[in-house]
Amino acid sequence: MNGKVLVITGALGALGKVVAETAEARGACVAGIDHAPSQSAATTDRIELGSVDLTDAAQAKKAIDAAAAHFGRLDALINIAGGFVFETVGDGTDKSWQRMHAMNVMTALNASHAALPHLAKSGNGRIVNIGAMGALQAGAGMGPYAASKAGVHRLTEAMAAEWKGKVTVNAVLPSTIDTAANRGSMPRADFAKWVRPLELAEVILFLASDAASAVTGALIPVAGRV
Repeated sequence: MNGKVLVITGALGALGKVVAETAEARGACVAGIDHAPSQSAATTDRIELGSVDLTDAAQAKKAIDAAAAHFGRLDALINIAGGFVFETVGDGTDKSWQRMHAMNVMTALNASHAALPHLAKSGNGRIVNIGAMGALQAGAGMGPYAASKAGVHRLTEAMAAEWKGKVTVNAVLPSTIDTAANRGSMPRADFAKWVRPLELAEVILFLASDAASAVTGALIPVAGRV
């Protein structure tokens, strides 16, 4: 990661913070993009672009271009921004499906579309998306979320095919991630079986590294200890 320039969407969330901190500890420069307001001033090694709605293509492009201008180039885009809803088809509405599509598919699409020209110039451009194990076979109440993450899987494969030889595009498919929010919503679960954010960060950063130059179009399960 030494000297690499990474853009991380959802950088102020539980997973985003761990990925950013781990990358920075290994010598990377990080541009963090988030819907939440920025929490710190820009430095030579880090810039936070807050209050960005990545479901809006114009806002996504403005933020990505600002990151590229700040550092002079982009080497990797890590699409962590997204959301989750648990809702059965019978009890829900189409609004949840639209919201999940916007938060999970369109954020990744808009950020990727804006970043690809910059990444192609890198010579070692990388995109890493966040899919989901739950999108491989959806359970009750998982329809809106699983459908959107399945869309992320297909987006990953399509971009990998379209940009082969120029930019690698892969996705990690975690099971439940061990975050404070997930512990709060599932207090009786066995947390020891969940994926720790640092464990997931290790896989993400491998895919963003030079060592993963021959890996593209992969959907990599990170299933924890289930």
